Amino acid sequence: TDFWAVAQPDFFSGGIVDRGISGQTTPQMLVRFRNDVIALRPKVVHIMAGTNDVAGNTGPTTEADFEGVIQSMVELAKAHQIEVVLASIPPTGGFGWRPEMKPAGEILRLNAWLKTYAAQQGLRYVDYHGALASADGAFRPDLSNDGVHPNMKGYAVMRRLAELALAAK
Repeated sequence: TDFWAVAQPDFFSGGIVDRGISGQTTPQMLVRFRNDVIALRPKVVHIMAGTNDVAGNTGPTTEADFEGVIQSMVELAKAHQIEVVLASIPPTGGFGWRPEMKPAGEILRLNAWLKTYAAQQGLRYVDYHGALASADGAFRPDLSNDGVHPNMKGYAVMRRLAELALAAK
């Protein structure tokens, strides 16, 4: 969500805090979860992660490793009575910094796991992927300038979905 705060700073007001850091993977998020989430005592945490894991930004990450870190963040949140909104991984057909990768299939598998896990755990789930993806699993060109990150129109779509997920009970 790092760029989201730049694109729509008004969304991050009224108690909504952005702790996204561009390029980070889930293990890095887990390391700072206590300071960036638990210490703030929020009612709800929105966890959106996975793009950088799939890209291998901190080295190879297995799907099982990704799943385990998500489970750890959810368990920590629940232990501190923090509701969780779990988000799908946004779509991408490739990474400019890793052109050899074709991540669409892995993202679909991980999103299926995220959705199932959210249902099993009684978590809210927000499907950004479904709203942002083209038929081949890439980011719709009208919603992204680089095929990985949302543009202003993409963030507008995400905001509507986030607001619904955060308001749901």
